[in-house]
Amino acid sequence: METYNTIGFESTPLPGGQSALGALLITLGWLFLFFILVLIWRAWLRARHNKQHSQQSIYLVRLPKELEDSNLDLKGKELMHTNVAKAETIISAIGGLRAQRGFKAWLNGRNDHFSLEIVAASGVINFYIITPDYAGEYLEKQIHAHFPDAEVSPVKDYNMFSSRGYVSAGYLLTTRNFALPLKTYRQDEADSLNSIFSVMSKLAPEESMAMQLVVRSAKRWWHRRLTAVVRRAYKTQDLKNSLSYNRWFAVFNFISDTFFGKNQSLPDVHRQLTDMEQQTIKGIEEKNAKAGLDVNLRLVTSSNSIERAERHLSEAIASFGQFNYFEYGNSFINLAIRKHESEIIKDFIHRRFIETQKMILNTEEVASLFHFPLSTIDTPYLAWLPSKTAAAPIEIPSDGLILGYNDYRGDKRDIRIRESDRLRHTYIVGKSGTGKSILMANMAIQDIMNGEGVCVLDPHGDLVDDILARVPASRVNDVVVFAPADVERPLSLNLLEFDHRYPEQKTFVINEMISIFDKLYDLKSTGGPIFEQYMRNAMLLVMSDPNSGATLLDIPRVLSDTDFRQQKLAVCDDAMVVNFWIKEAQVAGGDAALANVVPYITSKLTSFISNDIMRPIIGQTKSSFNLRDIMDERKILLVSLPKGLVGELNSHLLGMIIVGKILMSALSRADSTAAERSPFYLYIDEFQNFTTDSIKQVLSEARKYGLGLTLAHQYIGQLVNKGDAGIKDAVFGNVGTTIAFKVGPEDAEFLEKLFKPEFNATDLVNVDKYSAFVRLLINNMNARPFTMKTTWPLAGTANPATISRIKELSRLKYGVDRQLIEAEVRLRLANF
Repeated sequence: METYNTIGFESTPLPGGQSALGALLITLGWLFLFFILVLIWRAWLRARHNKQHSQQSIYLVRLPKELEDSNLDLKGKELMHTNVAKAETIISAIGGLRAQRGFKAWLNGRNDHFSLEIVAASGVINFYIITPDYAGEYLEKQIHAHFPDAEVSPVKDYNMFSSRGYVSAGYLLTTRNFALPLKTYRQDEADSLNSIFSVMSKLAPEESMAMQLVVRSAKRWWHRRLTAVVRRAYKTQDLKNSLSYNRWFAVFNFISDTFFGKNQSLPDVHRQLTDMEQQTIKGIEEKNAKAGLDVNLRLVTSSNSIERAERHLSEAIASFGQFNYFEYGNSFINLAIRKHESEIIKDFIHRRFIETQKMILNTEEVASLFHFPLSTIDTPYLAWLPSKTAAAPIEIPSDGLILGYNDYRGDKRDIRIRESDRLRHTYIVGKSGTGKSILMANMAIQDIMNGEGVCVLDPHGDLVDDILARVPASRVNDVVVFAPADVERPLSLNLLEFDHRYPEQKTFVINEMISIFDKLYDLKSTGGPIFEQYMRNAMLLVMSDPNSGATLLDIPRVLSDTDFRQQKLAVCDDAMVVNFWIKEAQVAGGDAALANVVPYITSKLTSFISNDIMRPIIGQTKSSFNLRDIMDERKILLVSLPKGLVGELNSHLLGMIIVGKILMSALSRADSTAAERSPFYLYIDEFQNFTTDSIKQVLSEARKYGLGLTLAHQYIGQLVNKGDAGIKDAVFGNVGTTIAFKVGPEDAEFLEKLFKPEFNATDLVNVDKYSAFVRLLINNMNARPFTMKTTWPLAGTANPATISRIKELSRLKYGVDRQLIEAEVRLRLANF
């Protein structure tokens, strides 16, 4: 069939094949144009998608500097390889994830990338891992599987830039075919991070630097590509051409040879792979044997001058030269192009994965670039985890008082202690400001809210105020505030008072007073036997008259006032006491003469009985409150003894008297059944200042009478007095629960025995503020040690106005006007 042109004077036939070819070319042209437009549209969508913030989780990763037990025997290269191999396993977990596929991923681009970052800012080098939201828990578990002691904390994003600083940035690419490997940690003798750490360590405090690896699992085509390179290299004995071989060019060459004739040049049949080429092929095979990742590698520096920022960037880039193979291997090239620097910085901030900056590296290569620091590294700026953490045991009770919470790998659990275990006492040790008072406040507040009987002895005053602010309205009338600093309306505390129904209490009071003065004045080195003999008999004499209401003010009088002494002897029915005064004291001569002994004894008492703060307190014959009633009726006694207001000696004396009287009251509960002995909890801060040797008895016997102690102080050496470790031995031999905050090296060495194997001395010395190690008593059995954080803010709802209201109510109920007290003292002195 022929086609004719009917326009004009002649008819010319057109071949049918040419018209079909033209139509085909036009169609192909339109298809090509459409394809180009689709690519442009997709590029626009991807650029727009990249500018949007993807949902990411940011984790700060810290490891303890101390070696794990499994690595103790490893050194040098072997230790480095072991550590980096663990990091490689974690990176393999990323490389093993299935790359995003489907139309959405093709259109918008992938958003399944992770970011591995080493950041030096404010003089500290930190390690961050940023994950897609859905993969955070997965990667956290991977890290803990290989670094059990690591802390992986979700944090807010950091800002390494200064508003007045200058920034320099660049990204790195490999110079050769991606099939060629970089030098990795397995070929190195030293840790590859040493070089970058060296650069970061030179930064000034106001300068910063970051290395960022944005990584994602690579699609599997790269494995096929490397396999083809190796196969072709062995087949053709030509590695160079095998690396550059492209099957699309091969198809083009085949068509070209078919239509235009074959290229007559023949391959060199005599060529053989060199040893170096064979070694390179082996490296390609090894690279191909591991999972691959698409990688963007960026470096960013910030400084107060552009020159310093650029110099730091150049030094950082130079540190990557250690990964270069210069002949049959790969190496890095810097692409810090000035006109694109602002885009690189934006990509860094938003952690974008940019296709044009992509390298394909395997897990071994990535691990060589990013891994957690070795414990042996001596860079001082690394942010190590101060101490290890451990999970609470599963036996932790679900009921009882809350001590704090255990936060282990993101799993938070309340730490509780039952009543029966509390009655076996709690010991808290830690430096000042580490969290002891917060823990005690939380415990006492909960007791008050639960209707329990409580006494808190506070040597500073802040603890009592914190508790007062949170006393519920239902318990306001139960509160007794003993604050000696209130000199206008003081509460009385008769040191020599005892319950005459229990005659044995008189002996307890006297022994306790002797122990107190021994602790205050070290009687053993200053004539102790004479002081004890006269002081004991003086107290026995004045206390033998129950109707007179003996006080400490009577002791100097019975020593120096003959008429007063004779009056007391007339009513004393203790023959031994009468015999001492008549046949020994009054007739003794020399140093033992009464006239010589009196000044020695009264000098110890004068600082109290002549003190304007102390005299109204200890000079009254009847104490303002009965400690046995407070215990049995579950009341609240808050004792505020700030040394700055009361005086150190006065504070110690009053504290020891109260502790002694609480013990005496607890022992008097022997007259009631176990069921009637309601629990009473005594909290003593800086307890070494308020206890005598009687604390040994308290710790061993108080539980039977429903008294539970919580003892806190700063360091163990405070429990040893002139070589006497009796109180220390009693504490560690009897307390059920031990809680250790940050302590000094000497204490850490001692406490390590209690907390092994979970924790050691290094942990005890370096633990964070408000964190503690706990050896908890559970059903009278010590559980495995674990870490605990104190709860803040304090339990309950704070009402600062409550503090003054409760103090005023207490002083009105229990206090006496000072003028009345002074008048009573003068009257008593005048009558005798």
